[in-house]
Formats: sequence, C-alpha cells, structure tokens
Amino acid sequence: MIPSRLRVLLDETDGQRQCEWAGRPVWLARESWGELAVCLQGAQVLHYLPAPLSRASEATRTRAHTAEAARTASASDDTRADTDAAGPVEQEEALVPGGWLWVTPTPQPLPSAIRGGIPLCWPWFADDRGADETPDRSGPFHGPARKADWRLDAVDEHEEGIELHLSPTEPLHTQLAPRAVIQANARRLHVELITEHVGETPVKLSGALHTYLAVTDSFACRLEGLAGARYLDKLSGFAERDQQGELAVRGGLDRIYHTNAELTLDDGNRRLRVARQGSDSAVVWHPGEAPPDDTPAGASCRFLCVESANTRLDPVWLVPGAQHLLGTTISLAKPDTA
Repeated sequence: MIPSRLRVLLDETDGQRQCEWAGRPVWLARESWGELAVCLQGAQVLHYLPAPLSRASEATRTRAHTAEAARTASASDDTRADTDAAGPVEQEEALVPGGWLWVTPTPQPLPSAIRGGIPLCWPWFADDRGADETPDRSGPFHGPARKADWRLDAVDEHEEGIELHLSPTEPLHTQLAPRAVIQANARRLHVELITEHVGETPVKLSGALHTYLAVTDSFACRLEGLAGARYLDKLSGFAERDQQGELAVRGGLDRIYHTNAELTLDDGNRRLRVARQGSDSAVVWHPGEAPPDDTPAGASCRFLCVESANTRLDPVWLVPGAQHLLGTTISLAKPDTA
C-alpha cells in the first residue's frame, strides 16, 4: 500500500530506472518477476509486489485507484499555491492498494526519514546505544543509517529476479561499515544488513529491519508463531511477560519478543510469512489510535510492523575483522500453513 504518486511512477516504469519521489532519489523496477522500489536515502525498500500479482489481479484491482490518484495529484498541484499562516498547504495523497509493504501518504521533507517500507535501524536500535559514538549518547533515534545517502554499487539480474548491493556514500561509524543486499523475485523479498568491523576494539551492536507490512485492518490482524514466547512490553516500562496464545492486535503495541521463530501475519486477506536471520528479537509495533505526526489516522490502520532485530535481549559484540548479518525474508504462507 503506497502513495499515489509513487504508484504513478511505477506504472510509468518499463524495466528499471532512477527518478525522484518525495524529494528523494528512488530506484524502480517493473519487470516480469514483479515490482520493486528502493529509496537511496537509507537504502530503504519502499515497495515490493511479486508477479503474477503485479501483472494480473493486483493490476486490475489498482487500475481505478491509479486513475483516481492521478486526478488527485493534479488537483493537489492546482491547490499548492494556497497558503495559510504556516505556509503552503499540502494535500494528503491517496494510499493505493497493492504490494506487501506500507508507506505513509504524508512523508516528511528531507532530512527526515520516510516512514514505511523497510527502514534500516543501525548501528543501534532505540535505547540500546552501545555503538553510539556521540559524547552524551545523543545520536539520532535508531542510528544514522536510515537518514544517510546510500549508493547503488551493483545490480545483478537473472531470469528469476534481481539483487541490489548498496553502501553509504560517507562513513557512518569509525569502526563499523554497513552494506545492504536486497533480493527480489516472484516468490519472496529478502533484505540483508551486513556489518563489518574495520576498527581495533570490540563494539556492541544492535539494530533492526523495521518492516512495515501492509494489511487490510491493523486491528483485525493475527500474528502467529509467538505463543509462549517471553517478551518485554515497552508500553509498560519493559515489563517481562509471556505471550498467551497467538497475538491479536487490538490497540497500540510495542513489544520485543525473545524468539527466532518464523512468524505468519494473517490479516484476513492474505498470510505473509516472516523469517529472520541473525536475530533472536522480533519487534512488533503499532501506534494504535495515536499515530505519529507523519501518519494520518486513516492510514495508520493499514500496517503492522514485524521487525527482524538485535535488541537489549540479543545484542551483538563485534570484534575486529568480524561480520554480522541481520536479515529478513518475506513470502506468502501456504493456505494450509499454521
């Protein structure tokens, strides 16, 4: 589920190209295996839609929405000259169905990060700031990677799909060097965040692939695979609890589950399987009825974050010369899979 203007750019893409969306460079692919959109701010996957959905049923379902989106964009352009005391008035974009990821229809301007898709939280996650090199540990929330500029180092194509390799344009840490690998084909999306220790002293690393999965209704979702898992409830002062049965989303959530199990998100319309690599923490987050400033209330009920992470429960101590791979793989769960 993506903003209408990004949908229009994808519809105008045949093969691969780089263009601009929301003031940021984005790399787009629309090929026989499906669709992929990656923002070069943060090496952030914004959209993934596998074939045949991208050429058949999803195309039919979104055609009317895309046409309406174009009309909305045109109308919005006509009204951008309107001003109030705060400056230009921006109309909210429509969210267009289609794809496995969600992106806010009201992204903040640079240098803010885009909410949605798969942001890279590196080299620390939330309050576990072992790798924060600022004197008072006051570096950006979730680390600098998601706001940094990344370069596309290589695009490897094959019959079944594509593989992208990306790295930051400037160093983000004195001892740690990250790179991202994105693989997409007609069956799955796979993202890796690889960290290499290039310094001389051990570093405590945390991080996350902060995945926003698109759903029909956040409050009707069921996340399978967590029954019996121990978790920290961040909304209750990190209280330790055990998950009773499968997780049903009924309101705001911010939990860190201590598990490496595969999870399945069922929203009543489709079942997405989320596998994780190099991670013993599964973070589940949703703002409930108090969405962030960059997310309209009507759009916030269309996602659930299911994150592959290294947190205070499973931090990684990297020694000189070592590497760590944090990964997530998203695919359709078979109908008979629990």
